[in-house]
Amino acid sequence: MATSSRIQAVERATGRSWADWLDLLTRLGAPDLTHHEIATAVLLELDGTIENPAWWAQSVTVAYEQHIGRRIPGQRPDGTFQTSVSRSTALGMEPLMSAWTGYAAANEAVRALVAADPRVSGTQNRITWRAKGHDDESVVVISEPKKNGTASLVVQHLGSPTPERNDEVRDRWRAIVADFADGL
Repeated sequence: MATSSRIQAVERATGRSWADWLDLLTRLGAPDLTHHEIATAVLLELDGTIENPAWWAQSVTVAYEQHIGRRIPGQRPDGTFQTSVSRSTALGMEPLMSAWTGYAAANEAVRALVAADPRVSGTQNRITWRAKGHDDESVVVISEPKKNGTASLVVQHLGSPTPERNDEVRDRWRAIVADFADGL
């Protein structure tokens, strides 16, 4: 049984103790449900009671799956692993993505982690740089606005087959993001 770092945040956000969540999920038959089915049931339970119920439904579900040993921290429902690295910057959302795109195109460490040219898309709420990685992995880099007109860069590496590979790419992305931010 893995202990989830999400439990205290879930308790604060939902106003329910972890014991109450475990009781509810047991009554719902959650050990026999899929990730999607658990998250849907939790979302129905939270809907209209808190801000951003979908986010918290996922948090409750992941914490529960870790609690019952279905997955370990960083593991996705499909059994692969995901890691994220982020950094706040003084740049706005569009200048940040422009700087990242130029940096990534010229940086050997970034190019070593991606297997195809990236594509960039965006909305008013975020700009996303996506690239296929090696061996069914993928990389998503998001420029998302902060309230003060600046933006954060969030790097997500998805599909790592093992916790060890996940740790390796997390360390590599931390170094890449630090180097990028130092050059801003």
